[in-house]
Amino acid sequence: MATESTQSKAVLHRYLVRGREALLWKLGGLSEYDARRPVVPTGTNLLGLVKHTALTEGEYLGSVFGRPLPGLDDVLGPDPAPNDDMWATAEESIASIADLYTRVWAHSDATIEALDLTDEGLVPWWQEDRRVVTLHTVLVHVIAETNRHAGHADILREIIDGSVGLNPQFSNLPDVDAAWWSGYVQRLDALAQQFAEPQES
Repeated sequence: MATESTQSKAVLHRYLVRGREALLWKLGGLSEYDARRPVVPTGTNLLGLVKHTALTEGEYLGSVFGRPLPGLDDVLGPDPAPNDDMWATAEESIASIADLYTRVWAHSDATIEALDLTDEGLVPWWQEDRRVVTLHTVLVHVIAETNRHAGHADILREIIDGSVGLNPQFSNLPDVDAAWWSGYVQRLDALAQQFAEPQES
């Protein structure tokens, strides 16, 4: 019979897997241009989100527990500039970033399998009084990070080409047609207009 800790770890892992798959799915069918192009003022782009999430998970479920993924440090090099993890270079394709992410998954899954939730690691970039962490804490952190960026990816993909949905099997959206959505948006806009600040003449 599975212990409570084993069951809890399985639940956490399941939510991590769902977030990973949702994020990576948002790259499906895009051109290299659309995957890379910044669509908000901070430059956030889909391929960069996946790269960032891959590197983040690789650090937290690798190096933090003394299990670094070989080659991960080479992705950014020894002296990265700010935000270098948030965009793909000309040499990095959709396929290569997706491959990096799936290699990170396999390495992370091995860490999760090998450790108990109470096993400890060290996050040197956290505040000193919080640096010693358990696998449980790190899993919660990585799940939150992954799903936050999956939410970003939802919005970016809708802006790029109108594609929406949680995953290929379940959209998590009402089963309605384009006319319904148009009317819905018009109603929301009309409501918002009631609260618009009057324009100065």
